[in-house]
Amino acid sequence: MIVEIKNIFTNRCPNCSKGKVFADKSFYFSLGFPKMNKACKNCGFTFEKEPGFFFGAMFVSYALGVAEALITYFIMRPFFDKNFDLNMFPFIMIVLLALMFFNIRLSRMIWIYIFKNYKS
Repeated sequence: MIVEIKNIFTNRCPNCSKGKVFADKSFYFSLGFPKMNKACKNCGFTFEKEPGFFFGAMFVSYALGVAEALITYFIMRPFFDKNFDLNMFPFIMIVLLALMFFNIRLSRMIWIYIFKNYKS
C-alpha cells in the first residue's frame, strides 16, 4: 500500500513501477494539460484501457478539490471574525487554481491505480 502511494506521487507505472505515466518532466509543477504516454515504455502496460476511461478521474479531481477547499477553510478560519466570512472565498479559489494542474495529474494516477488489474 505504501509502495503504491509512493508510485502514485512519483509518476510510476502501476504494473512494473519503473516506467513513467506522464511524459512531462515535472509531475508536480508544470502548467497546461498533462501529456500522457500511451503505454509504459518498460513493460508495455496500456494506461487508457478504453475510450473515456479517464472520465471517472474527474470525480476523483472533484473530491481532491473539495478536500483542499475544506483544509484551506479550516486553516484560515482563525484569521477571520466570523466562521463563514465571504472574504475567505478568494483565498480558497487561489488555492484551488494553484493546485488545478497538479490535481489533474494526481486524479488520473489515482484512477489508473484503482483499475490497475483491469484487463481490456
